Amino acid sequence: MLIPILIFDVALVAWSLHLMQEAVERQEFSLMLAGTLVGLAAASTLVVYFLMNHCLGYLTQAGIPSYY
Repeated sequence: MLIPILIFDVALVAWSLHLMQEAVERQEFSLMLAGTLVGLAAASTLVVYFLMNHCLGYLTQAGIPSYY
């Protein structure tokens, strides 16, 4: 499941860089803001993936008590 998320994040980062490049060329603040928000979305996607991966790993390890 990590490979599709990494491909999605790479696409988001590429789109973010494209938006920021257009913002510099056109000198538009709104495109720079959009590029920043897309970059933050890519970073937050990875953070949530790793947090949920750790949480689900912990829950599956602690699922069955040892006295059964």
